[in-house]
Amino acid sequence: MADTKKSATLTIDGKNYELPVLSPTAGPDVIDIRKLYAQADVFTYDPGFTSTASCDSTITFIDGDKGELLHRGYPIDQLAEKSHFLEVAYLLLYGELPSADQLEDFESRVTMHTMLHEQMVNFFRGFRRDAHPMAVMVGVVGAMSAFYHDSTDISDPWQREVASIRLIAKMPTIAAWAYKYHIGQPFVYPKNDLDYASNFLRMCFSVPAEEYVVNPILSRAMDRIFTLHADHEQNASTSTVRLASSSGANPFACIAAGVACLWGPAHGGANQACLEMLREIGSVDRIPEFIERAKDKNDPFRLMGFGHRVYKNFDPRAKVMKQSADEVLDLLGVENNPTLQVAKELERIALEDPYFKEKKLYPNVDFYSGIILDAMGFPTSMFTPIFALARTVGWISQWKEMIADPQMKIGRPRQLYVGETARDYVDVEDR
Repeated sequence: MADTKKSATLTIDGKNYELPVLSPTAGPDVIDIRKLYAQADVFTYDPGFTSTASCDSTITFIDGDKGELLHRGYPIDQLAEKSHFLEVAYLLLYGELPSADQLEDFESRVTMHTMLHEQMVNFFRGFRRDAHPMAVMVGVVGAMSAFYHDSTDISDPWQREVASIRLIAKMPTIAAWAYKYHIGQPFVYPKNDLDYASNFLRMCFSVPAEEYVVNPILSRAMDRIFTLHADHEQNASTSTVRLASSSGANPFACIAAGVACLWGPAHGGANQACLEMLREIGSVDRIPEFIERAKDKNDPFRLMGFGHRVYKNFDPRAKVMKQSADEVLDLLGVENNPTLQVAKELERIALEDPYFKEKKLYPNVDFYSGIILDAMGFPTSMFTPIFALARTVGWISQWKEMIADPQMKIGRPRQLYVGETARDYVDVEDR
């Protein structure tokens, strides 16, 4: 619970109002304005809510100036280096790292729920054959409430737990089947003897005609992508999930809302935009041209995958992702892939060029994840579905925290109304 020993004074028309100042365990103090409207008959104005704390949370903390990302207090680079996705999922959901027995039980529960209700196969086939995988995911995740009636009562802690496990377990199957449907291949069912990332890769890339063996380097890289995207505090999609949840909507509807928000190119499409930029550059010899364009303030071109809106120093996820990118490219090679050749050279220049260093335009997690996914053989249309798969555990953790919060209220942002004031209706013949 935040400390409330300090206060701030707000003066409006000569009248003073004392506002409590909440001090968190980390991050800037927060002025509590919950009673301001009742006391002073005024709202605050904050488009995008970028200066407004919308909730209490104990899950994730970001310090953009320091390049710090903590899950329940643990640095993301340590988790990505030493842990794996399902262990991080447990940490996000329950607040502590699991014991060996707890982790085994959790992994077993997730593994045993990876299959989808068989009637959902028909639901997939209701989409056009050229449907975007994200469109399919939004529909299918939302439709889960029509197939799993026994885990939609948010007032029941056990049903919330069942829904949480089901969503984490089934999201890889949903994403993989959306991909298979997109490319016209048969659905591949999950296998219980594979780990989370390997299972996903097999469901995406195996076909009934031949056996598919998951390469451990690719599996580890995919697991790191999942881990590094698991949660990112109160971003747009997480806030969407919380806002939908505040109405009492069922968990599947809330997560579907998060998927829909993530689909926006300003949010979940950054790694896709990065790869499209690399393809636009086309070849290593054209890099200097684009570097100069990036430095030209009058040119609208921007280098995607460098710098970050939140992290003003460096993206703490990028160092670990770079390691995975190097491992994947060493395994698969870049000799015959001009896009990856451009990526490697652009990375080298960005890390050495004084302009990039001065502006702190370091390669971010989206730069490396896009390279890895492209090298693995994923089309750009699958980049955001994979992001949604990974972020599901963060959304669920935030959803569970909000449901259990006694301060929870339905979200109701206010507005600064600048339209017409009251006027009388005029009959159509008199207009």
